[in-house]
Amino acid sequence: MAIDFRDVSLGPLRRFSAAAPDGAVIGVVGANGAGQTELLQAAAGVVPAQEGEVLTGARRCYLSPADALDLKTADCIAIDHTFATQDALARAYARVQLDRLRASGATVLIASHEAEVILRICDEVWWLENGTLARRGDPNEIWTAYLEQAAEQFRDWGSTQPPGMAPSFRRGDGRAEVVSIETLGADGRPTMVWRSGEEVTVRAVIRYREPIDDPVVGMMIRTRVGFDVYGTNTELEQLRIGPCAAGETARLDFAFRCDLCNNEYTLTVASHDRDGTAHDWLEDAVAFVVADSRYTAGVANLRAKVTVKR
Repeated sequence: MAIDFRDVSLGPLRRFSAAAPDGAVIGVVGANGAGQTELLQAAAGVVPAQEGEVLTGARRCYLSPADALDLKTADCIAIDHTFATQDALARAYARVQLDRLRASGATVLIASHEAEVILRICDEVWWLENGTLARRGDPNEIWTAYLEQAAEQFRDWGSTQPPGMAPSFRRGDGRAEVVSIETLGADGRPTMVWRSGEEVTVRAVIRYREPIDDPVVGMMIRTRVGFDVYGTNTELEQLRIGPCAAGETARLDFAFRCDLCNNEYTLTVASHDRDGTAHDWLEDAVAFVVADSRYTAGVANLRAKVTVKR
């Protein structure tokens, strides 16, 4: 049976208004504390609204995260992150039951943080923000927008967490010292999170303890499991640093577009002679994360444009 929220206030919910028709499965997404649980509890009549009203059928059911996915016939069914605690078989059974409930005219609300649930099961998605309905509509469209916001927030948080150096091992003859390594975002600020497609910079500061005629400085990006992703150095880039005196400091900026997929990576930086003799070599010295609003396989985000002709 249809459900109608009319100016409902409960916990973080503030004068929430929205309606869903008979036979609809509505996904409810949002950050923790945005009001998903309160919305579902009000829908099922578990907790009465402090203000406003919820209009739906008399038979209501509420499933908490700790409950089994026992989907009995009801007019309104509220599933509060219950899928997250179930195994694959229970989920499969539940999808069949939901199809039957949809056909019977029941209205189902499902709060979830899982793409599988939101995209495979739901007919429409409501996105809650600070107790209000931020957006509603097609599951793919709303889920993508929700993940985009999450990626942006994660990127902003990364700027408050500049990565420190913690190499897995360090070697070299000591004629130079890698003083600092920074991962800079497009805004020029240190960050441990890059957005895929962002213009970024790896900045290394080298202090030379002894005179060196023409040192080479390089960097290597690896996945967290040690797969080489990209590496270069000043020699490959046809840049000569030139003679460095004892006590002199050089700052190297490696700037590029971060066309990497969502993943965790490490950064190796080294100063060495042209024959490879290391002055200071910091293996996997800095860890960083690349965030995006959608999944892509592999490590290189090539941003393919797909066309079809029939």
